[in-house]
Amino acid sequence: MRRILVANRGEIALRVIRACQELGIETVAVYTEVDRAARHVELADHAFNLRTDTYLSAGKLLELAVRAGADGVHPGYGFLSENAEFARACVARGIAWIGPNPDAISRMGSKTEARRAAGEAGVEAVPGTVDACTDPQEIVAFGKEYGWPVAIKAAAGGGGRGFVVVNGPDESEAGLSRARREGEAYFASGECYLEKYLPRPRHIEVQILGDKYGSVIHLGERECSIQRRHQKLVEECPSPAITPELREAMGAAAVKLAKAVAYDSAGTVEFLFSDGRFYFLEMNTRIQVEHTITELVYRCDLVKEQIRIAAGAPLRKDLAGRKPEGWAIECRINAEDPAQNFRPAPGLLTRVRKPGGPGVRIDDAVYNGYRIPDQYDSLLAKLVAWGEDRDEAIARMRRALREVVLEGVPTTVPFHLLVMDHPAFRAGDTSTRFVGEAVSQADLAKLAMPADSPKDAALPAAPGPAAEGPGPFRTFEVEVDDQRYQVRIAEVGAAPAPAASTTRPRKPVAASSAGSGAGTNGGANGGGTVKAPMHATVQRVLVEVGKQVEAGQTLLVLEAMKMETEIPCPVAGTVQELAVTAGQTVEGGMILAVVRP
Repeated sequence: MRRILVANRGEIALRVIRACQELGIETVAVYTEVDRAARHVELADHAFNLRTDTYLSAGKLLELAVRAGADGVHPGYGFLSENAEFARACVARGIAWIGPNPDAISRMGSKTEARRAAGEAGVEAVPGTVDACTDPQEIVAFGKEYGWPVAIKAAAGGGGRGFVVVNGPDESEAGLSRARREGEAYFASGECYLEKYLPRPRHIEVQILGDKYGSVIHLGERECSIQRRHQKLVEECPSPAITPELREAMGAAAVKLAKAVAYDSAGTVEFLFSDGRFYFLEMNTRIQVEHTITELVYRCDLVKEQIRIAAGAPLRKDLAGRKPEGWAIECRINAEDPAQNFRPAPGLLTRVRKPGGPGVRIDDAVYNGYRIPDQYDSLLAKLVAWGEDRDEAIARMRRALREVVLEGVPTTVPFHLLVMDHPAFRAGDTSTRFVGEAVSQADLAKLAMPADSPKDAALPAAPGPAAEGPGPFRTFEVEVDDQRYQVRIAEVGAAPAPAASTTRPRKPVAASSAGSGAGTNGGANGGGTVKAPMHATVQRVLVEVGKQVEAGQTLLVLEAMKMETEIPCPVAGTVQELAVTAGQTVEGGMILAVVRP
């Protein structure tokens, strides 16, 4: 391949671009208006404005791929990475799809079809259904047969979207409605299925690679049990719970399933592990966020392997049979406030300092003055530490986390430090219930930022990532017919570029120092004024003026950074004012509703 269009943004776009640079392949970036100053735009050889506010326009992406002369498209993860129709459209235009063949995506991209395929391949799955659930009574019947709780899952879902746990019959209707809604919003499909909910399993996944000639191998497992909202926060490779014998058994099951669907790229087979047994959960037909730790432990570059396979190369023989070497841990640093139930926190990064040193890798796309948009996922950076053993990997991660400075918005860094020091984590005793059990809400509340922490503080006119800094020359970005170019211009009498912010990082303090609860303030006469905690879109309004409400009752639901945030009522009383409607965009601090006793 000579030129690849990267149909993604953020750190994964940079990851693909860097792999292409090392392979001598030109890259084409695409961007929306809010990503005009993004680093993936700067680093690519060519860049095109999508002229839309989304990376989901398959037609526009294909048009730009053709126009740019790209002979390959790498979709990264998320967005259109598991869209079989987009993959087919690329292939039909003679453009290589850097991922599995569209038929494998279709079959394994549907969770119900994947369960069927696993059964046909003799791979045991979590007990559940393979037909679409359309009636809440089906959930009630399933719960009676297998026990409560029951997991409702969007058939086309992933990353925790469209995954709802119901604890009894009375929650079935609302749970099915929510799972359908999220499936339609994120994956354009409201089809759902049911699974037995295992109370304290480990989430273990196996990395596979397949080529176009029928060869498939596995590269060990990753432990991904520490999650919030069914989305991963900390991953490690290998898993402290998996023996060499179990590793080979899980790897063999993953390879068997991949061969059954003629899988021909990098992919991940996910399992739940409980009481010494593993159960097939789903397959991700793309590169994973946490591919980094497998790369360090198995000494390979999975993105380069994806590109080579898509270009028709067979699997490298030296990859087969590799054993894990050392230990790696990844912490996902998100723009979220752990003290407020991991509430998304878009805003301005006023100061950025990245860690380094032996055994430390960071995949990110942020810089001083970077404005975190609320339209996309909250992931800012993936911090990875490798050590000769697990203890050294943990020590290096603790050291690296202490070096991180990300000022301006709350992040998950304090949470990760808490995890690295937690006795249960250090003992390898984790499960998907780690957050909520080992780490309680009270523990999270202690991670609150000080009330006077700098949030969205103004910066001097920052030059952005491409600026030259002091000197007679300045670099400008211009667009000609939607294509982005950098132009270096001598400006007579140009002022030096402003210095970066020197605000010192602040340490977490107890929640009692952080002021009132999430988005609510006590009002006159003991009432409550409910304010938006961040820039977001009102997804649903659940009350109306004059309605009686209870303290803690959900008034409305906001959506920001691909996450729903329920806004609770601060006091029992009557809704006196309702200032917003569904679909409306709100700013942080804006009044949403007023409740009086």
